[in-house]
Amino acid sequence: MNIPALHAFNDMQLPDLLDMQARLIGEQPFLIWEPFEGKSQRWTFAEFSKETIKLAAGIQAQGIKRGDFVLIHLDNCPDFLFAWAACARIGAVAVTTNTRSVGDEINYFADNCGAVAAITQPKYAELLRDNCPGLQWIAVTSTENDGSAASADLSSFKSFEDLFADPEGFSATRADPFDPLCVMYTSGTTSRPKGVVWTHANGLWAARATAFHEGLTPDDIHQCFLPLFHMNAISNSFLASLQVGATLVLQPRFSASRFWPVAIKHQCTWCSLVPFCIAAIGDLDIPDHNFRYWGYGISMPALDKKFGVKTVGWWGMTETTTVGIVTSPYLENTPMMLGRPSPFYEISIVNAGGGPVAPGETGDLKIKGIPSLTLFHHYLNNPGATAESFDEEGFFLTGDRCTLQKDGSIRFADRSKDMLKVGGENVAASEVERVIMGVPGVREVAVVARPDKFLNEIPVAFVIPGPNADNIEQEIAAACETALADFKRPREVRIVDELPRATLNKIAKAELRTLLEKEVSVTAA
Repeated sequence: MNIPALHAFNDMQLPDLLDMQARLIGEQPFLIWEPFEGKSQRWTFAEFSKETIKLAAGIQAQGIKRGDFVLIHLDNCPDFLFAWAACARIGAVAVTTNTRSVGDEINYFADNCGAVAAITQPKYAELLRDNCPGLQWIAVTSTENDGSAASADLSSFKSFEDLFADPEGFSATRADPFDPLCVMYTSGTTSRPKGVVWTHANGLWAARATAFHEGLTPDDIHQCFLPLFHMNAISNSFLASLQVGATLVLQPRFSASRFWPVAIKHQCTWCSLVPFCIAAIGDLDIPDHNFRYWGYGISMPALDKKFGVKTVGWWGMTETTTVGIVTSPYLENTPMMLGRPSPFYEISIVNAGGGPVAPGETGDLKIKGIPSLTLFHHYLNNPGATAESFDEEGFFLTGDRCTLQKDGSIRFADRSKDMLKVGGENVAASEVERVIMGVPGVREVAVVARPDKFLNEIPVAFVIPGPNADNIEQEIAAACETALADFKRPREVRIVDELPRATLNKIAKAELRTLLEKEVSVTAA
């Protein structure tokens, strides 16, 4: 690790930030839970800190120690944040997994990280039990995150609520700043998601840098409904709010009908959104509100005018822990831009020859920081992928392509073409192709993105069948339903006799994408 002898988080761990806020502003509200049914709940900074200590004591009593990996397979709820912070307190590593995952995927996550325990909700308990044989125990909440009671028999599982123990029994563990804090799985260009490892220093950095870029203050109230198992909600909402002493209003998930009522009720001033959220509320009446900013993919003056909220454009990845390109919340920004390079990173956009692009040109986006501090630590149990993700100059290869503007701002052009963005979820085409190729009768397959008004992109599979491939479409659908989360499954399977070819007989996916884009354009017209 190329880390300076002295850095911003010497001898610190993530819980130190929480405890500091509990001492300084302990009575200020930190977390407000706004469920779809039932009453709101709220915790001050002091109360939240104490709850995480109680849970840490109980998890320790169940044998979890520093360096152990614990699956947190939960939809948005306060229990998610309690569990995440409690793991940090004892030096355990919180592994947050997408709750839309199916058995094969959750088995891979547990096996890849060597998880020893899991915390989940009733509707996922059997999924974890049946697909994660290496777990020593599974703790299950008494209700779903919408407040409904469990419908299954949970007698064979531990009670999550019973894990909370006497805080006097907690044995404090001092993690090194560069010890692992958490793992988030992100789809890459390989056939399986990669576990992105953050250190405690990464978490502290994400909190500080994100709050700075958001212009967040202690008076802000941050509305959060994006999934906490993603970097967006953890960094942009939870950690940034913790850094400055702001209030976090947490919802189970995005709901167009509940967006404005919750925002008005709590006088929310900040929110991080993705395109499908804007599309969903676009036709609703816009009430008087208190929003100052919305974090969004690009600066959108048209949205600013329509909603009366300034949009902050930004770009970041799980591997960068926070945003590396961002517009200013205070100054005028160029429309449709990601922004300018963050002063905390080195950004490079290079052409096919490896040289810097000129204004107006598009190239490959690279970012340079300090691994384990401002960039992620490594890909879990995958040294090859870690090494391949950096060039000889130490730049992280993002797989995205951007266009440099004459004024120095940066516009997103496209992404690595084998990566789809489905409703805010990253989907590796190769992962979908791996499943389809396992179906008897499939000779060859290519999965590409088709533009979609609400989800941004959706997967479409082009399949060349072999002989005796009767009912191949139904068999592909069944295989994908078993092995892939719903957002990864192809929305359409096209049976074709041949696929377009490029050099070295590679499938020319660009031609397939162009075909789909033309079809969408014709339909829209």
